[in-house]
Formats: sequence, C-alpha cells, structure tokens
Amino acid sequence: MNDNKQQSPSPGGTARENKMGTMPIPPLLAGMAVPIMISMLVQALYNVVDSIFVARLSQDALNAVSLAFPLQNLMIAVGGGTGVGMNALLSRSLGEKNQDMADRAANTGIFLTICSGVIFGIFGLLFSRLFFLAQTDIQAIVDYGTAYATICLGLSIGIFSQFCFERMLQSTGRTTLSMLTQLMGAVINIIMDPILIFGLFGFPRMEVAGAAAATVLGQLIAALVGLVINLKCNKDVHISLRRIRLDKPVVREIYRVGLPSIIMQSIGSVMTFGLNKILISFTDTATAVFGAYFKLQSFIFMPVFGLNNGMVPIVSYNYGAQRMDRVRKTVRLTIATAICIMCAGFIAFQTIPDILLNFFTPSDEMLSIGSQALRIISFHFPLAGFCIIAGSVCQAIGNPFYSLIVSVCRQLVVLLPAAWLLAQTGRLELVWLAFPIAELMSLLLSSIFLRRTFKSADARTA
Repeated sequence: MNDNKQQSPSPGGTARENKMGTMPIPPLLAGMAVPIMISMLVQALYNVVDSIFVARLSQDALNAVSLAFPLQNLMIAVGGGTGVGMNALLSRSLGEKNQDMADRAANTGIFLTICSGVIFGIFGLLFSRLFFLAQTDIQAIVDYGTAYATICLGLSIGIFSQFCFERMLQSTGRTTLSMLTQLMGAVINIIMDPILIFGLFGFPRMEVAGAAAATVLGQLIAALVGLVINLKCNKDVHISLRRIRLDKPVVREIYRVGLPSIIMQSIGSVMTFGLNKILISFTDTATAVFGAYFKLQSFIFMPVFGLNNGMVPIVSYNYGAQRMDRVRKTVRLTIATAICIMCAGFIAFQTIPDILLNFFTPSDEMLSIGSQALRIISFHFPLAGFCIIAGSVCQAIGNPFYSLIVSVCRQLVVLLPAAWLLAQTGRLELVWLAFPIAELMSLLLSSIFLRRTFKSADARTA
C-alpha cells in the first residue's frame, strides 16, 4: 500500500477513485485498521506505563491519576468527537467528489482544535484543585492531582491537535502515516515518563507532574509531526492558513455527527466521577482498583476503537458513493473482528487478573479487591464489541443520536443507578455487576438502532 497515491486531482481536475471505493473489503479494512490498532495499542501501553511508574511513588499518587481520568476522558471526548465529525464529512465529501467541502472540513477542523485547546487550558489553570477537592479531602491526592491536571489541561492543545491531524490522515486512507504520528508521541511519552517522574539523567524529580509533562510533550511532538505529514503527503486535502476560520455550515455538519460522540464520552466522565464517589465510600483502595482497571481494559478496547476508526471512513466513503453492498460487508466483518478481540480480553481478565494487577505494585487489599473486580466487569466485553461498532455505524451513515441514546441509557440510566443500589448492600463486589447489567441494555438498544439505520440508509440510496 502506497500512502502517497490516494485520490488526488488529475491534470484535468477529475479525481481518481480512492481505494476505499475499489479495493476488496477484507484487505481494505485490514490495511486501514491494523496500523491504527497498533498505534492505539502503543497508546494504551504508555497510558499504563504512566500509572505503573506513578504507582511506585504511592497509592495516593495512583489515586490522583485515577481521579483525574474524568478530565482526561472529557478532552478525549471533545477531541475524538470533533475528529469523528470531521472524518465522516471529509470521507463522505471525497466519496461524492466534492473537493471544496473536503478542504473546508479539514481547515474548519483545525480551527475547532485551536478553540478546544484554549478553553480546556483556561479550565485547567483555574479549576483543577476545585475538581479534586470535590472528590476527596486527602491532601496528598489533591496536591498530586492538581499538579497533574493543570499540566495536562493547560497544554491540551497538544492532544487536540494530535487528534485532528491523525483523523485527517485516517479519513483519506493514510492510516500507516497516522500510525507513525501516534507511535512518535507514545515512544516519547514512554521514554520521558521515568526520567521526569524520578529525576533521572540530571532532570528534576517532578513525581506525578512529571508523568503529565511526559504526556503533553509526546502529544505536542506527535501533533507537529502530523501537521507536517499532512502538508507534505496528504494530497486529498489542502490546508491553508487563510481558510482556518469559523465556517458555520461546516461546523454544524461536523458536530451533527461529532456532538453525539462528544456527549457520549462526556457522559463517561460523569459516570467515572460518580462511580469514584461510590467506590471511595468503601475504601480509597477501590478507586485505585477502578483506575487500574481502566488502564488495563484499554489494551482490549483500544484495538477495537482502532478497528472502529479504520471502518468509519470506509463506511462513510461508500455510503457517499451509494455502495451499500460494500457498507454492509465492512460492518459485518468489523463486528465479527471486534467480538473476537473482546473475547480474548475476557479470557485474559478471567484467568490472570492477579498478574495484570501486579504491574501497579498493589497492596494485598488492592490485589484481593482487584482480582474479583476484573473477573466480574469483564463479562461485558464481548457484548461491548458489538455495541461499539453498531454505534459508530449509526453515527457515520444514519442518525447519530441513536448512539447518544444508547450511551445515556447505558451509563446514566442503568450503570450509575445500578452501582448505587448495589452499593447499598454494603458489598463492594456487587457494585462491579453494574457493568454487565448496563451492557445487556446497551446490546438490546444497539441492535434495534442498527437495524433501523440500515433500513433508512437503503431507502436513501435506492
């Protein structure tokens, strides 16, 4: 696969057919998704490495990073959701041979990236300490968490720019180049984590703040590399400084698809915040377990999200080209692959939970609570594989609010209330059952909405 030979204008101004409309689906999906899956696995690795090194400082330090997760998840929600909207519009425009709209999508996406970085930067500088005080009065956790969140949010332009330029490459089929930018950021983070946390090689010992500094450094460098690659190698879109501005019709179209995704992941931040409050009422060790779980499950979910990100431009492009046969083949293959990945994760969490938790230097209490938690929570993995893909199909070609409805019902209507009710029994192990309970409801709704989406798509393209 040559990433530099994608759809580009011919001398006469007519675009050649992009591979997303011509290549057989299995090799196309593999070529699109595998590089993203690899890069997201590496990203999962450096998220885990962050916590592994921080856990060596103390359990309070690990708790601080765990309690900061809702803020990080909110940034991922906004950056990822905006990227999903831009990705879908850009890919669909290329499928329709509408070069002007593709360029407007790319440049408006950059404008929205800058706005997001400024807003989160201001929030991080002003409100980080208040956020942690709302969760705990343990001073060490508050101090560690404030330092961590201030840096991560204050320099959040890095993560938003990284999302933007990676999605721009993915939406035009250049997933190998997208993988290179993610790998660059991940490797820098992994290398700099122990150096900045523990003060190696003459660097100051920054402890938890060092983990945040390593993270934003990797993000900023990855974003810069992504920008350069788009300018030099991505011939399907044309980035222009004068076109990076507010384009209201394009913003509306980006967020028509992206806003449900943003709200869905933002709801995840609310759920995490609420569940942390429930768990810390038992013991602060339970919140450390929850934080370790989220780091570990990223090794399972990140490849599925990578597979998902590889699927979206294929589905959007072929929907724009009115090739519903290719859309269906792509969706069926993606769902089957996602479920297989999730089953592998389920087996690992059932058989070796203690080995997985040992990466976080656990106390005996954390190991006891955590092993039980991982086994119970992982029952929802195979169901989640289907639901993740179904939700993205609804976003890409149907009604994006279907995904929003599923997410709200899963996390706010079922999971959090179920966790609270189960907590009233006084038995911590029952609280973890809220995850598989919520996923059963998600499976039911996702199945109904996916069927409706395909019926509507067939009617529109008939």
